[in-house]
Amino acid sequence: MGINQITNMCSHLQNASRARLGLTSLPNTKYNLALALALHRAGFISSVTRGGPHPPTPEALLTHEPEPVTSANVATRRLWVGLKYWNEEPVLKSLKPISKPSRLVTASLEELNRVARGFPAGYMKGLQLGECLFVNTDRGVLEVREAVERKVGGLVLCKVK
Repeated sequence: MGINQITNMCSHLQNASRARLGLTSLPNTKYNLALALALHRAGFISSVTRGGPHPPTPEALLTHEPEPVTSANVATRRLWVGLKYWNEEPVLKSLKPISKPSRLVTASLEELNRVARGFPAGYMKGLQLGECLFVNTDRGVLEVREAVERKVGGLVLCKVK
């Protein structure tokens, strides 16, 4: 997995959230898309749309039909991510990468179970209220509670508050 892309995505989304942007773009890679969809399922971001170099209109976000990716336009494809806010505060307050290019952190099912219950395991601190941990498994990018429920371990990507 391109862990560099994930760490760049984490810092970009955190900076965009702190700058109070409503819509931001990321490079269209399968790793960015998998993590963005996992963040969307967890409720941290409002929308994920594939598009071109210019953002889609707000009305088109709901009914946007992406144009097919060809070898001529593959370099200009972007993921447009809508950020959420509640009471003038960003829902995505902190996005901290756990695995880094210099140190990949993997976790077994037992370690993920401890972290999900709030206890530390290895390099990971236990989860507090309102935090989520995302893990790359053989079944895709899952939140830690989903991974424990499906009984799989994997590469720990990031912690979100």
